[in-house]
Amino acid sequence: MKIGIIGAGNIGGNLTRRLTALGHEVSIANSRGPETLSTLAEETGATPVAAAEAARGARIVVVTVPLKAVPDLPAGFLDGAAEDVAVIDTGNYYPQQRDGRIAAIEHGLPESRWTEQQIGHPVIKAFNGTYAQDILDRGAPQSSPARQALPVAGDDPAAKRAVRDLIDELGFDTVDAGGLDESWRQQPGTPVYGNQGDADAIVKALAEASPERTAQWRA
Repeated sequence: MKIGIIGAGNIGGNLTRRLTALGHEVSIANSRGPETLSTLAEETGATPVAAAEAARGARIVVVTVPLKAVPDLPAGFLDGAAEDVAVIDTGNYYPQQRDGRIAAIEHGLPESRWTEQQIGHPVIKAFNGTYAQDILDRGAPQSSPARQALPVAGDDPAAKRAVRDLIDELGFDTVDAGGLDESWRQQPGTPVYGNQGDADAIVKALAEASPERTAQWRA
């Protein structure tokens, strides 16, 4: 499968490592240009490209950049993607730590809904509360006892299915976390954020979430 990854930080880099090892054709981009990705490309066999080219022909595109950088993504970067492309948003709103104040999110708009509005395409929220090292270390075969599960939220059933299938291939169970308007259940400070539990634990954590941000995660 052709997969485009925009963002080569901890999550983007480790997804590149795992997905290329599984045989996927991965294009990887960052904000500094493809020439800065030569080491990762040599390690993994991924193709370094400009951000405007990362989605070309891709069935799945992963957007894994700081939230404050989302509006700076190239206009029309999804134009060359597959017609049924599924876009994964791994982002989190860190107002004090990184992103500054985003008024719409402060007023209650879910983070991924805001990202969806910025890029003009539906997104599936996944991997946002996952430790990057877990992507490398904690994948397990299907039916393994206590297999780690990841929550997945989004409105498009086909796109969500494609993302859940990919996560299963990476070695993790998934829990359907509802539509994108419910994706606040995955935001920083909620019980599911950083949770390494199995599917039952993730279901419980999602149910216990509060939509009110704690002080650490508000501007």
